[in-house]
Amino acid sequence: MHTSISEILKEKTLKPSRRSLPCLAQSQTHPQNINHFLSMPLTPDDKTDESFLIHKPATRANLEARVDSLQPSGLLFRDGKKRIDYILVYKKSSPLVEKRVTFERNLRAEGLMLEKEPSLTNTDIMFVKIHVPWDTLCKYAEQMNIRMPFRKKSYFTDWKSKTMGSRFHLRCRQIKSWLPRNPMKLDKEALPDLEETDCYTAPFSRARMHHFTINNRHTFFSNSTRSRIVHHVLQRTKYEDGKSKMGINRLLGNGTYEAAFPPHEGGYKSRHPIKTHGAQNHRHLLYERWARWGMWYKYQPLDLIRRYFGEKIGLYFAWLGWYTGMLIPAALVGLLVFLYGFLTMDTSQVSKEICEANTTIMCPMCEENCNTWKLSDSCVYAKVTHLFDNGGTVFFAIFMAIWATVFLEFWKRRRAELTYDWDLIDWEEEEENLRPQFEAKYSRVERVNPISGKPEPFQPFTDKLSRLMVSVSGIFFMMSLVLTAVFAVVVFRLIAMEKFASFDWEFVKKNWQFATSGTGVCINFMIIMSLNVVEHPRTESEWENSFALKMFLFQFVNLNSSTFYIAFFLGRFAGRPGKYNKLFNRWRLEECHPSGCLIDLCLQMGVIMVLKQIWNNFMELGYPLLQNWWSRRKIKQTEREERTRGGQNVETKVQLPQWDIDWNLQPMNAHGLVDEYLEMVLQFGFTTIFVAAFPLAPLLALLNNIIEIRLDAYKFVTQWRRPMPARATDIGIWYGILEGIGVLAVITNAFVIAITSDYIPRFVYVFRYGPCVDKECLRGYMNSSLSVFDMGERLNVSEESRYCRYRDYRASPWSPVPYDFTLQFWHVLAARLAFIIVFEHLVFGIKSFIAYLIPDMPKSLCDRMRREKYLMQEMMYEAELEHLQKERKKNGRRYHHEWP
Repeated sequence: MHTSISEILKEKTLKPSRRSLPCLAQSQTHPQNINHFLSMPLTPDDKTDESFLIHKPATRANLEARVDSLQPSGLLFRDGKKRIDYILVYKKSSPLVEKRVTFERNLRAEGLMLEKEPSLTNTDIMFVKIHVPWDTLCKYAEQMNIRMPFRKKSYFTDWKSKTMGSRFHLRCRQIKSWLPRNPMKLDKEALPDLEETDCYTAPFSRARMHHFTINNRHTFFSNSTRSRIVHHVLQRTKYEDGKSKMGINRLLGNGTYEAAFPPHEGGYKSRHPIKTHGAQNHRHLLYERWARWGMWYKYQPLDLIRRYFGEKIGLYFAWLGWYTGMLIPAALVGLLVFLYGFLTMDTSQVSKEICEANTTIMCPMCEENCNTWKLSDSCVYAKVTHLFDNGGTVFFAIFMAIWATVFLEFWKRRRAELTYDWDLIDWEEEEENLRPQFEAKYSRVERVNPISGKPEPFQPFTDKLSRLMVSVSGIFFMMSLVLTAVFAVVVFRLIAMEKFASFDWEFVKKNWQFATSGTGVCINFMIIMSLNVVEHPRTESEWENSFALKMFLFQFVNLNSSTFYIAFFLGRFAGRPGKYNKLFNRWRLEECHPSGCLIDLCLQMGVIMVLKQIWNNFMELGYPLLQNWWSRRKIKQTEREERTRGGQNVETKVQLPQWDIDWNLQPMNAHGLVDEYLEMVLQFGFTTIFVAAFPLAPLLALLNNIIEIRLDAYKFVTQWRRPMPARATDIGIWYGILEGIGVLAVITNAFVIAITSDYIPRFVYVFRYGPCVDKECLRGYMNSSLSVFDMGERLNVSEESRYCRYRDYRASPWSPVPYDFTLQFWHVLAARLAFIIVFEHLVFGIKSFIAYLIPDMPKSLCDRMRREKYLMQEMMYEAELEHLQKERKKNGRRYHHEWP
């Protein structure tokens, strides 16, 4: 038995959710340019005037008083009525006039309206303003299956209020009112534009236009939707005869047009305070409440970001904010582990024994010009090693493996809520279209889509395989180039080790380990940044996923190959005194310090992480700032020259139109959000894969990301042209890459603790060989981990100094089998293998259990979706019934209550 809508609306309602922001076009606040509104006559009959305001509703007198204070926006045609939805830029001197004329003629044939305007800053530049009329918007909205707000909206029952009672909710609200206000939240008064509404959406259809809420044709389709429709037309309009001769991308590539972009909604600054006069447009509101550096501690206005830049960019900032927030507990635990190492640095038994070993003579570090040295000379090195290689290392590695799982699982829940609020649940199946390049290339071969039943272009398997082989070959070539660079760094470290160990300056000679590692890391960083400078998928998302995977594989190998060498190969194949392994029979392989190799890995990670973040921040913000400054300087110089030629001595300031201002901004990089995601995903890998060696990595990542969010916000709002508002349901292939990094992190941290760290040798010594006198179970550990070498015969030295020590578990020279591995070596090896197996199984088990416990979608959200699906069917039924009954009544037919 069906329930009528009237009965449903009588139910007790709960607070409406942000189901679909297109509904905001019908609310009191719309991102329409306020100057357009002010240019219209204010009549008593005008009922839509407040829909153009971003600030609080004002009276007619207040609005007229602010007319002179607002700057012209430049978002309209010369008639002052038609809105500019897109901008094309070309040079008058371009020889490709015929292609441009044909393309623009075909655009007009598609229903677009074009108007040309010369640039005020460059006489060779011409702008083509594009406007989409209502009929064209409806036609392409139907073709693209764009979901629009349904006519009726209804709410569903809050079952919690019935079970728990309203008194409980009132008491909770009372307790919340007593608590101090969260300073990270934005004031709702600061964002009056984001009113919460609840409405249902469906793919737009001209045949069922009576189902949709169309109060005003000018505001029904939002700015971002209009821009997406224009971009869709530009991508599929021909400029020459032929199936492959289409698309604005090809015209941008061959120089027919210089740029194509949707315009910003106006300036991002105002002469009047936003608190008293309100925001003049959404860009101004985003700058004041998001992009300013003073808002670094505030939550991001994700709904406003999504509305202005599109769902794809909104999801990126949502993921970045979620990642940054989840870094807070990881950074705190890592800082506590570091402080524990710092506080116990002087009381560490291993450090004490190294610092007091004044009589322990160590073997020379090179063959020719190096002398023996005392173990106590490396006292500082041993203490610094204890900062990162202490009892908290294993705990922190397990914690970070679990943290990565919790982060990804809760992000899936957060992503489900966002896709629900932003009406993206069924978007991928309904709206995503084929890439125009794919359509043009494979239009001759078609097959029937098993989902839609319609013919579409098809890429043969042989062609796909050949392109895949070429792509894989290119990836392997670049990876081999990276490995070659790593090998060059290894050779440099071997040469530097020998030179620093025999250096004349005593300070460098005493700290040859730091000197070798530091110079090697700096050389490696320069190689990484140098190499960073250095297929036809079916849909846009597949193209991005393919490109993103290739870029990640290359840059991941480039960034981490040297780190893997230091973690797992440094000092493992050096040999022993008298039988050292040499590279090219010339350079002796590098050894680890007696206190372990972990400090080299820590230094490698710390230097690269800090320098790379500084470099990335400069390239993201500093470089565009310099380019925009240079563009403004050239404009001023051109104006000065023109005034000089005209004999004008008095300077006159001319307000540039918005399209001219946007043209002088920097375009969004060609890879879109790939570079932004790539930077953060590589940082995530650096934070988790070798976190056992560097517990401060999450803290550095947290500090960087706090800056990164506002830096990216400032860049998007002020330094870049407005990108095309694109839609997306998730972060694409990056989620799979993050899961892969989480698995790799468990494996690498197990090997770092077992092989790179000295945790296992100390553990074996405590439980098998240590005396444990006065609770000091590590007493004598250093002497146990150092072997003896007889160098008397080779160097002809005295009897007192003929023996030197080196790091290994080998028999003494006077034993029956000299320099053979001792039993302790095999015990340590067995313990390392056992630890790797136990650690991996334990952590993977915990990760799987946590992933099982945390559902991908909150139960409340599942209930809301099922409830809304039921209500939508009821609304469709009653709306269609009401429409047919009205038609019958008009035609004079008998009125029926049943379904016809």
